[in-house]
Formats: sequence, structure tokens, C-alpha cells
Amino acid sequence: MNGPWTIEMLARNGEVLHRYRVAALPIRVGRAYDNDFIVDDDYTAPHHVLIEAGEDGKLLLRDLGTRNGIVHKGRRVTELGLDGDTVVRMGHTSLRVRGADYPVPPELRDRTMHGWEGLLPGAAGALLTGMVALLAAWLTDRGAFELERYVQALAAGVGIGLLWSGLWAFNNRVFGRHARLGRHMFIFGCGMAALLGFRLLESVLAYAYSWEWLTRYGSHAAVLTVAGVIYFHLATVKPQLRRRLRAMCAALAMLASGLVLVGNQQRHGRVADELYMSVLLPPEMRASPDAPVAEFIGQVKAMRAEIDAERKRRPGDDG
Repeated sequence: MNGPWTIEMLARNGEVLHRYRVAALPIRVGRAYDNDFIVDDDYTAPHHVLIEAGEDGKLLLRDLGTRNGIVHKGRRVTELGLDGDTVVRMGHTSLRVRGADYPVPPELRDRTMHGWEGLLPGAAGALLTGMVALLAAWLTDRGAFELERYVQALAAGVGIGLLWSGLWAFNNRVFGRHARLGRHMFIFGCGMAALLGFRLLESVLAYAYSWEWLTRYGSHAAVLTVAGVIYFHLATVKPQLRRRLRAMCAALAMLASGLVLVGNQQRHGRVADELYMSVLLPPEMRASPDAPVAEFIGQVKAMRAEIDAERKRRPGDDG
């Protein structure tokens, strides 16, 4: 590495907190004010390490006999050769030294979508969440209208949304420098609207066209929607890892769907969520023709024959 040299102080997630350029070797690092690089860390010594040129011309980091020493990859060392990617820890401080000739990767494409930040997307997400909560309360309301019930549903929905979005915003602040609470709230609101919208759509289509598989396996669509919501949260935190995050969320969705199938089989003896379509809507919404009575009776007779044959089988016939 050629000078001048830049000392970088790193956060736990690898983000650079501070940079300081030094023109000449050796470089003294510690808490004392006569150092070339001063570390504000009570767990470092006044004169902790010395960075100098080694015999091979490369940088060499040397411990100056301190109590806590220097740690590299979990192991304490007294001397360590440095390249541009070597990270050492002294006390609670992580440092990295890079020369002026260290190669810098090309400019990244901006995928942070700065327009979807702040009050507007947050308000839109809160509005979507509130509408979903009110609609869900109305659909499940079987008694007389009570305003208090809807106010409680609205407060609970928005509160849960703020809590969920706040946790993601905290992670965004820790791992991505910015909280982006408004965008996380918008993602949550869109996810809740998609969940309820698909639930209503599948119920209508299943009843109208006798597509019972929509209600029998509707939980897998919910799993896919939740995986999509989690992906957009993670992509907001780390937009440069979108490809990996897509693969990870797809794998998690497949795993969750498999667990749903296994759970249904263990609880009910079948992989479907329910045995029959339980959704009942007004008859005017039926689009497929009704089955004649004779066809229904024929199906019952065939089912009866299968049940009688199963009942007559001896226990040892299956081997």
C-alpha cells in the first residue's frame, strides 16, 4: 500500500463511521493526545498500537504491550500484517487501514427510491392499514353496530402497523444509516391490503365458479404475500442485496408452505386447509351452473359403494 494512508473506524455492521488521513509512517494509535490517530475508547491504552512499514514493505500493526491487546478474526495477536481489507479490534473499536492506491468498486445504481420516504408514504400506509382494519371488523361483525368496536379495531390495526414498521425502521437505522419509517409503514399497509383483498377475491371466485381449491389452499397465497412483504422490508434496509434477498425469501416461502402442508396432514389427516368450501354468499353471485339432483345422487351412491367396500375390508388386507 502506498501513502498517504486512511484509517477507517468501523461500526459493528461494517459501515465506516469515521475516516482520517495520515501522510507518513509510523502511525501511533491510542487514547493519548500525542497520537497520530486518537481513539475515544476507554478500553484502549493511551498508546495502543503502532503502524509501521515491515521488512517486506507492507504495513505492519504492532501491539505496544497493552492489557486488552489487538484482536483479529477472534484471536489475539501481537503483530499483524495489514492489507486494505484487514479489520482489527482494539478495545471496543474496529479499525481498518487503506492506502491511496486501494481499488474502489464502481458506482452503484441508486435503488433506494428516495421519493418513497417521509410523511406521504407513511400516511398512505397508515390509511391503508386503518381501512383494512375497519373492513375486517365490518366483515366479521355479527351484532348491532357499535362505534366503539370499530374505533378499537382502527386503533389496534394502526398500532400494530406502527410497531411492526418501527422495528424495521430501527433495523434500517442500524444497518442502513436511515430509518425510513414512512416507507416501512407503506409496505406494511400494502401487505395487509393484499392479504385481505386476496381473501375476499378467493372467496368470491371459489363460490362463483366452484373453485374449491382456492379456499382449500389459500393459506399458501398468504404465505407468499408475507414473504413478499418481508422481502420489500429487507430490500429497503439493504437495497444492494436484492438478488440474495429474493432467493432467501423464496426459500422461506417454500419452507413455510411445506410446514403448512405437514401441519394440516398431522392435524386433519389431509393437506388441504379445510375439507370443503365453507364460504356462503348470495345465490346471485353463482356463475357456474348448479349440478342436477340426479348427478348429486349418483355421486352419493358412488361414495356409499366406496365406504361399504372400505368397511368390509379386514384389518390385515393392507399387509
